[in-house]
Amino acid sequence: MRDVLCIYYSRTGNTKRVMETIAKEMDAELLALTDGVERSGLRGWLRSGMDAMRKDCPDVLPFETERKLENYRLVIIGTPVWAGRCSSVVRSFLKQHGKELDRVAYVLTRGSEHKSEDIYRQMDQYTGKPHQAATSLRVGHVGHTFWQEEFLRQIRELLAEEE
Repeated sequence: MRDVLCIYYSRTGNTKRVMETIAKEMDAELLALTDGVERSGLRGWLRSGMDAMRKDCPDVLPFETERKLENYRLVIIGTPVWAGRCSSVVRSFLKQHGKELDRVAYVLTRGSEHKSEDIYRQMDQYTGKPHQAATSLRVGHVGHTFWQEEFLRQIRELLAEEE
């Protein structure tokens, strides 16, 4: 049974592709979150940005994992950056389940040059302990592959220290 969980929300598919790569490299369980809200197209983009700015948290639809959240060695949470914040879907997940997570790492995907690293602290507010590793990736940017590989290296080191 796998002991690393990659859990994410993706509106456009960018975060999904990144998290699929990370899960494959780590032989981790992969789970997509959803809130059942229509977020496609321009209307969905506007709604998502407004939800993030208002810090709205629509309930995450029920999901199943191979084990209880607290029993994973590490949970890697992937989210797009919306209006300088994590997606409302991931915020909702963290509000509902953050205290169940013993060790977390974050993956942000963004469209802007701004790394949005302050989002890590925003997300840490909902978890029992601060994150162990994090990266902010601009999909399609020249440094994307380097930072993704660096994140994977950090995760492997973190897990090796525990053994």
